Amino acid sequence: MVKNYFILSLRNLVRNRVYSLINIAGLTIGLAAAMLIVLYTKDEVSYDRFHTHQDRLYRIVSDDVTPNGDVAGKSTITGYLQGPKFQLNIPEVLSYVRFHSTQLDVKQGTKVKSQEIYLTDSSFFNVFSFPLLKGNPKTALQHPKSIVLTEEMALKQFGTTDALGKIMQIKDKETFEPYTVTGIAQKSPQNSSIKFDILMPMMVTAEEIQDKENWFNMFLNTFVLVAPGTNISTLEAKMNKIYLGDAKNAIQSIREKYNVKNTTYYRLQPFTDMHLSKELPVVNGLQDGSNPMFSYILSGIALFILLIACINFVNLTLARSLKRAKEIGVRKVVGGGRKQLIMQFMGESFVLCFIAFGLAIVLVQLTLPTFNQLANKALSLSYLLDIQLILTYILLFLLTGTLAGFYPALVLSSYNPVQTLYNRFQISGKNYLQKSLVVLQFSLASFLIIATLTIFDQFSYLTHKDLGYDDHNLITIPKNSLTRTEGKLLKEQLLLNPAIEDVALKNRGSWGTSARINKDQDIQFSYETVDATYLPLLHIPVIKGRNFSGELSTDSTKSVLVNESFVKEAGWKNPIGQEVNFWYNNNERYTVVGVVKDHHFSALNEKIRPQLFTMKPKNQYGMAFIKIRPHTETASLQHIEKVFKKLFPINPYIYTFREQENLKNYETEAKWKQIMLFGAILTIFISCIGLFGLATLSAEKRTKEIGIRKVLGASVASIVQLLSMDFIKLVGISFVFAFPVAWFAANKWLENYPYRTDIGWSIFLLTAVLAMTIALLTVSYQAIKSALANPVKSLRTE
Repeated sequence: MVKNYFILSLRNLVRNRVYSLINIAGLTIGLAAAMLIVLYTKDEVSYDRFHTHQDRLYRIVSDDVTPNGDVAGKSTITGYLQGPKFQLNIPEVLSYVRFHSTQLDVKQGTKVKSQEIYLTDSSFFNVFSFPLLKGNPKTALQHPKSIVLTEEMALKQFGTTDALGKIMQIKDKETFEPYTVTGIAQKSPQNSSIKFDILMPMMVTAEEIQDKENWFNMFLNTFVLVAPGTNISTLEAKMNKIYLGDAKNAIQSIREKYNVKNTTYYRLQPFTDMHLSKELPVVNGLQDGSNPMFSYILSGIALFILLIACINFVNLTLARSLKRAKEIGVRKVVGGGRKQLIMQFMGESFVLCFIAFGLAIVLVQLTLPTFNQLANKALSLSYLLDIQLILTYILLFLLTGTLAGFYPALVLSSYNPVQTLYNRFQISGKNYLQKSLVVLQFSLASFLIIATLTIFDQFSYLTHKDLGYDDHNLITIPKNSLTRTEGKLLKEQLLLNPAIEDVALKNRGSWGTSARINKDQDIQFSYETVDATYLPLLHIPVIKGRNFSGELSTDSTKSVLVNESFVKEAGWKNPIGQEVNFWYNNNERYTVVGVVKDHHFSALNEKIRPQLFTMKPKNQYGMAFIKIRPHTETASLQHIEKVFKKLFPINPYIYTFREQENLKNYETEAKWKQIMLFGAILTIFISCIGLFGLATLSAEKRTKEIGIRKVLGASVASIVQLLSMDFIKLVGISFVFAFPVAWFAANKWLENYPYRTDIGWSIFLLTAVLAMTIALLTVSYQAIKSALANPVKSLRTE
């Protein structure tokens, strides 16, 4: 019996090749999209779960609590003392690992390259399950001059993975020191928040452990391994008791010195929660932090596509039902029961789904590299070997086959055999279900079109908005600890080339501090160390007062500039002449001599913070900004490299174009723009297949009506309009459902950006025109075909 159902199913699929291909294509795309998203989601939720003790691993985090009990801020970084103090005094804390990243210069032959290196404790390989292929995991990081490399780094550095005992030259302060390779590690798994190429031991002196203020010198991650069965709430209470007791005097000193009123309370974050945490993200050497919203959005797109593919199957099957009415009648007359017919039609559904499932696996394999690039992943079909994933795909197959075939099987098996054999059969009702499904399809399609257009609009806004400074033809070169003398010499040598317009110096990275204003008000701000040419070079206006002057010696010791946001937060109406008191630095006092126009030096994802600019001699520069003449990139870069290597031969030479660096800030938006575009195109494509099916059904139902209208003189255009308007109405109804939901979702998404575009009526108008046009083009083929048919043949269909 099953074999017979299978043979009949294949015959019907071959007999109706066009409709079978359309169904298979739709289901293949839908299943492939679902498979890709299942792979993505599986990878997201599997992060950091490969560690043997993953259920007992935690990261120490903290809350900054105000005197009235409100949480003013959350932090994921700690200092030297948290790990060792808690392990020493709390039996439940079995071990700890401190971990942070730094940039150090590594010498390979005569070449020097800046390399990201991770500093950690000797317990690293005992706490975490990172395989050490060569070396002793217990002792690999105990010696101060030891170093652990991954296989890839060993091969890159020495040309072989057999590198135990080999020497690497790493710059320590001002000289290169020899470090001995004591371990070769396997490459970190793709789904790990901790990824490293080079590990070095973190050496903390006894004096640093005794210094209680190191409770507050927070710059690294601390992880702890707790004993089985530990009550985490009780453990957190013990941690805070030890901290408040051990650091009592230091806390009092910090409060008096810096006027701190809030209190820090420590707690534990499960290690496996870090990757998808929105409140406590991965920072300071940890990688691949994500947002669960990405999985929700991708899953929604995949569900939309798969649902629309199933809807198409239903519509197309019903559209062809009139062609199979006699077959059903004959089967019923010769004794075929309804149950047998349902089994046959369900069998056809599963055969078609099985073919689509196989093709979907091939399609996933072909599109996986592109998907990995878009999603910033390294997924592979080897993930399919996971038992849970295989079961998920089997369930997906069964669910798709059932959803696609169940309703058509019920409808087709219910036909009256007498009516079908005498050609008196007509599908009853007004096809509300099919029409509702089309409305649903185009509601989903319209939603995705609006989402896509919104992301495109926001991306365009982010990449074209005036930043408040000129980043064109601007090259930046980092040089740590750049002194005033070195900076002056670098400027002089660079400006010898006519292709270089000007050079300015600034601190590297983002500095932040606080100071006192208005006698008793503390204000936090970004602390920028610049020279007198920095603002003019970047074309940043000084809107009040004046810029720094290189000829006034007091500008470097007594004067500062502030931006508009600083003035606003300070509440100054007349900012020029106001005093900024760095009271914790022996009451250093500075006078505001100018107000700088707000500019977006950070990404537009961040709100402009208060900024203060200084030329304080004790602050070192760390970055050179070089303005070159247009179309002189090659000559300028050659000259810059030559000068830099001449002046700083043991420092790595790295350059970036500021304009390109700014665009990199929006790589996430660029990827989502492409993902949403592909999702919208697929949804529209599959929706049009469904619409085509319903148009076919309508034309077949109204064959005689069309013939009569033509005999009575109706034109082709009027018949096309008659057949098309029903579907255009359905698409119009879909807007009623899609537009409000899309408007709400788009606004919620844009709330993540402090600077964002507005959702204008043009997006909804463009969506409506686009959807209507696509729908009309889809329906018009079948409508024109029916309108041009010979009316004599149409009237003989009885």
